[in-house]
Amino acid sequence: MARSNLDEIRVDISVSPRVNSFKPPKIRIISDQAKALMEAGVPVISLSAGEPDFDTPAAISEAGMNAIRDGFTRYTPHAGILELRQAICRKLEGSSQENGIAYTPDQVVVSNGAKQSIVQAIHAVCSSGDEVIIPSPYWAAYLEMARMAEASPVIVPTSTANNFLLDPKLLESKLTERSRLLILCSPSNPTGSVYPKKLLEEIAQIVAKHPRLLVLSDEIYEHIIYAPATHTSFASLPGMWNRTLTVNGFSKAFAMTGWRVGYIAGPKHFVAACGKIQGLMTSGANSISQKAALAALGLGHAGGEVVSIMVKAFKERRDFMVKSFREMEGVKISEPQGAFFVFIDVSWYYGRQAEEFGVIEDSESFCRFLLDKAQVALVPGSAFGDDNCVRISYSSSLTTLQEAVKRIKESLVPLTTRPLVSSH
Repeated sequence: MARSNLDEIRVDISVSPRVNSFKPPKIRIISDQAKALMEAGVPVISLSAGEPDFDTPAAISEAGMNAIRDGFTRYTPHAGILELRQAICRKLEGSSQENGIAYTPDQVVVSNGAKQSIVQAIHAVCSSGDEVIIPSPYWAAYLEMARMAEASPVIVPTSTANNFLLDPKLLESKLTERSRLLILCSPSNPTGSVYPKKLLEEIAQIVAKHPRLLVLSDEIYEHIIYAPATHTSFASLPGMWNRTLTVNGFSKAFAMTGWRVGYIAGPKHFVAACGKIQGLMTSGANSISQKAALAALGLGHAGGEVVSIMVKAFKERRDFMVKSFREMEGVKISEPQGAFFVFIDVSWYYGRQAEEFGVIEDSESFCRFLLDKAQVALVPGSAFGDDNCVRISYSSSLTTLQEAVKRIKESLVPLTTRPLVSSH
């Protein structure tokens, strides 16, 4: 029977005010426009993706297929299969000595991606009115995750001049009795910055002064790092093990974004709370993906040769991008030490009139200008809390990057002679 208009009038179509308060990610703004253009046949180059352009290594894929063939397709324990949690413990400490932090399997929860682990961690430790300290530029989801838990995001800005690294003194000035969680992401999305051990030690000394303050260490880009930079797990620092929730996963280093498997490790009381939340939301992670993740950890220290091949390619691309943008007038760039992003300051172009476009006012209009004139899609820095910048992913082939940079340069050169028509 067809529904009547009267039936529709009687239905309350409102949704939770809390959900209505969440802001959609700005990352979609340009990417949606780019997709529409590509569907219309326009040869757009998208440098907005946050995932490797490599295939999942064959040994990992084969393990997943074997799991299907062997009928390993049923529910697993909520916290993850024991053999995977044991392998994660060995990775975090054990024979490989990758991180220098010791856990037992009951201090690890495997989730459907690192993002789920972060959400569960924030909900597990934050109460209404608590403050979550987030350095800016930040991964866009952190803010809304904090608000979802009824916590208040407190932004601590960083700068290109300081390689987008947190100033310990500024951090300390932002801390209050309500400060509950500090989120650190190293290597960083969107900046590619890597925190040196000495700076982390200074931050740890400040954390130690605040009894309620915990640290969520997002280490998802851990293996995508360029010498001489090295990775330090925050939980390995003196006195920080019982303060730290370490989040990692398999998406980036092992090119497993679609497999959706990550994990959190930390003190049992916190991790058990994360597991309780997961049990109510999704139960265990994908059984097949867990077997694939187990195979990934079996590749050896830091992912073995297959990961080192990817990192070598990323470094070559990073070097090309840094050299290219340093040659462009008005662009400021901090050389990334990890991940596969450059976060460049393009604010010199704000206030300039672009022919047949109008005035470039901010990072969003800068990206719209390049999409229109160069057919290259970037992500506005406002999505990450820094409107002076734009994020560019170099997880595309070197040939593609060369063409994209050529288009960007050709579009920007005419602007260098244009006077400012408005102040930013």
